[in-house]
Amino acid sequence: MAGDLLSLSDPYTVPTKYWHRLPDGRVQCDVCPRACKLHEGQRGLCFVRGRVDDRVVLASYGRSSGFCVDPIEKKPLNHFLPGSAVLSFGTAGCNLACRFCQNWDISKSREIDTLSSSASPETLAETAVGLGCRSVAFTYNDPVIFIEYAMDVADACRERGVRAVAVSAGYMNPDPRAEFYRHMDAANIDLKGFTEAFYSKITFSKLPVVLETLEYLRDTDVWFEITTLLIPGHNDSDTEIAAECEWLVSHLGPDVPLHFTAFHPDFKMRDVPPTPPETLRRARRIAREHGLRYVYTGNVHDPDGQTTTCPGCDRPVIVRDWYVINGYRLTDEGRCDHCGTTLPGRLEGPAGAWGAKRVPVRLGI
Repeated sequence: MAGDLLSLSDPYTVPTKYWHRLPDGRVQCDVCPRACKLHEGQRGLCFVRGRVDDRVVLASYGRSSGFCVDPIEKKPLNHFLPGSAVLSFGTAGCNLACRFCQNWDISKSREIDTLSSSASPETLAETAVGLGCRSVAFTYNDPVIFIEYAMDVADACRERGVRAVAVSAGYMNPDPRAEFYRHMDAANIDLKGFTEAFYSKITFSKLPVVLETLEYLRDTDVWFEITTLLIPGHNDSDTEIAAECEWLVSHLGPDVPLHFTAFHPDFKMRDVPPTPPETLRRARRIAREHGLRYVYTGNVHDPDGQTTTCPGCDRPVIVRDWYVINGYRLTDEGRCDHCGTTLPGRLEGPAGAWGAKRVPVRLGI
């Protein structure tokens, strides 16, 4: 893939299936509700999907902005293989346009140099096994825009006993969503706020679509957790936090883990101050008052807000300090070793000991 030119002769460009022709001669991409309508040679808003030879292609298959081994808690997933290592990677582009994007150098990239690494699904799966990773994560930017690559990687990993994790904003159409999540084992969905005005003006997307994704996941075998980045003055009011928590409890149940994380000034919102730690603690109190049992804080040092407590006996069962697990009091079946209550998630076997390490990995070119 070179420059802005799209070509099926490029080894990283592949045909896709979620699109259709329009009466005016354009073709429409049907992966997400943005429904980009394209003339020949044009790219969609996500940048990596575009029109070539009268069809929609993915122009980043097998290419990445980099690979790194992370703690699974960094995704964040606190109830999925705790303490384990995850091989993380992303591509370039995004199908949202969040003004506060915390990974804007990747997700908003229009530079092909960003895609500096390459790996086939089989190579990536073998690398995960060799590095001792129990899962791979599609992260940094949204896997919705490179679902063909993500699904093939997930399948190659599954054949080797490695799980697949999607870190996504959940902004996709029903048919590709159903196909995509059949390949996934876990997900973290960014619920970016809880008003339609916030979604429309700040992310340039629509809240109901994301809520539909959450309700869809509720009825699958995919383990999922939710993250809300709290931005001072934009989505951190008591009223909005309470409304979000009420919806989560009534539509998804009290056991869905919710992570409130701290914003830092970036991209087009550099004039907004960082999130005070007390805002996260306040949000956690509100969420627990509304019945959510597993509420966490992130991007701040808050051991209480990062520890998992048993709902049966109220004892700490997974004690965390940042991404380090300092205490693990669950059986291999995920039961509290004091009262026997089963905690929700994929809490299989003893906790891993990866800790807080972040190890970049060089693959391919």
